[in-house]
Amino acid sequence: MADTAYEPEIIFDKQGNPHEVVDWKHDYEGSKLGFWAFLLTEMMIFGTMFFVYSFYLYQNNADFVHASEEMNRLLGGINTFILLVSALTMGLSLVKLRNGHVQTCKKLIWTTIILAVIFLGIKYTEWSIEIGHGFYPGSPTLDTLGNGTKLFFGLYFTMTGLHGIHIIVGIGVMLWLLSLINSGKITSTNFVVLENTALYWDFVHIVWVLVFPLFYLIY
Repeated sequence: MADTAYEPEIIFDKQGNPHEVVDWKHDYEGSKLGFWAFLLTEMMIFGTMFFVYSFYLYQNNADFVHASEEMNRLLGGINTFILLVSALTMGLSLVKLRNGHVQTCKKLIWTTIILAVIFLGIKYTEWSIEIGHGFYPGSPTLDTLGNGTKLFFGLYFTMTGLHGIHIIVGIGVMLWLLSLINSGKITSTNFVVLENTALYWDFVHIVWVLVFPLFYLIY
């Protein structure tokens, strides 16, 4: 009979140190690679939208500039600042966890969640103002305006709406992270889930940094 003795799977970290793979949860390199593959699909989605925006901006420059004047730059600027700070608090939570400061890590994650909720609240206020003025897809007011203006607000609600969904998903993941930390499944030596979440949140804030000037700062 052939020898079927168990042979452990070994992977090597960036420093060349060997580690036994107990199950997929302990495959750090695999977890990172898988998450980068996921982010690549996200980049393709938003990248396509940015390409479509650029195409229509080139064709309807005057209408886009005029429509951008309806944007509330103060609220948009505040939201940009809030999301930048939330990216900082999320990154610091990972640093604190790796240094063994679990309670500080949890406080920073809660801070990130609160900032994300504030971001959504401000965005809801913005949408309410714009809808109140009749600037939403299919509205009678928008139907009387130029085709470029219709395209501008169609892209605006689509891109900011999709970004908002990513914010909501991020909040849900962060709440899940807190439960994993409380149960001891995320520790100072097993933190890849938190690391990937921080990377996701970096992506979310970078997308907004690109979206903000496209819709609010056209002159």
